[in-house]
Amino acid sequence: MKSVLYVCHGSRMQVSCKQAMDLIGEIQGSIPIRIQEIGFLELAEPTIEMGFERCIEKGATEVAVVPVFLFAARHVKNDIPKKLEGLKKRNPYVSVSFGKVFGLEERIIDILVERVNEKTMDRKESTAVLLVGRGSSDPDIKSTFTEVARLFRNRSQYRDVKPCFLAAAVPGFTELLYETLDQEGDSIIIIPYLLFTGVLIREMKTMIDTISSEKDIILCNCLGFHPYLKEVLIDKVNETLQQKDVWIV
Repeated sequence: MKSVLYVCHGSRMQVSCKQAMDLIGEIQGSIPIRIQEIGFLELAEPTIEMGFERCIEKGATEVAVVPVFLFAARHVKNDIPKKLEGLKKRNPYVSVSFGKVFGLEERIIDILVERVNEKTMDRKESTAVLLVGRGSSDPDIKSTFTEVARLFRNRSQYRDVKPCFLAAAVPGFTELLYETLDQEGDSIIIIPYLLFTGVLIREMKTMIDTISSEKDIILCNCLGFHPYLKEVLIDKVNETLQQKDVWIV
C-alpha cells in the first residue's frame, strides 16, 4: 500500500509549523492516497521517524517521501537521506522513494511578482530589489538562487535585483541592505524567498524597524499559501509516487 510522508524543516515557532501543516492539509485531498503523514526534520514534532512509523502502522508498504523545501542543500542532500536510510534498514520490506525539492520553478517566480505587486505597482528605475534567501554553504544554492534573481528580474522588469542571504553565504542581507541604503535611489523592496513566516521574518522586520532612512523600505510577504505553490507541491508528490526505491535530490 502506498503512502506519502511530507518532510518539512521545522521551527521553534508553532505558527511556522502550523503553516506548513496547513499547506499540506490543503493539498492532501488532491492526492489519491489514503495514508499521508507529516514529519519535521528538527525543532518540532512529529519527527521524520514518527511520521514514517505512522505510515507503516497504517499498513504502508511503500513510502513516498516528499521534501517540502525550496532548494536541495545539506538538509535534503545529507540529513534527510541519512534518517531514511536508518528507517529503511529497520524496515527492509518497505519501499522508500525520495522526491525532489521545489527548485527552479516558473510558477514560484510568478508568486514573487505578485508579492511585490501586493505592496507597490510603482516600477521606478531607481528602485532596488533585495531577494533574500535563507542561505547555505552549499555552492549549488548560491548559483541556483542567482538564477532565481535573474528570472525574477526578467519577469518583473526591475533592473536592480540583488540576491542575498540571511546566513551561511554572501552577500549577507544586513550588509547588502546597508550598502544599498547608501546608494542612489528612493526605495528598496525586500522579498523574502521563504515558504512561511517564522523566526527569520521576525528578525528581518525587527532590523528594518530600527533603520532611519528617507528611503521607503518595503518588506513583502513570504511565498505562503499561494495556489501556484500548492500546484508545485502536488506535482512533486505525484512525481515521487511514480518512483520506487529511488533517491532523487
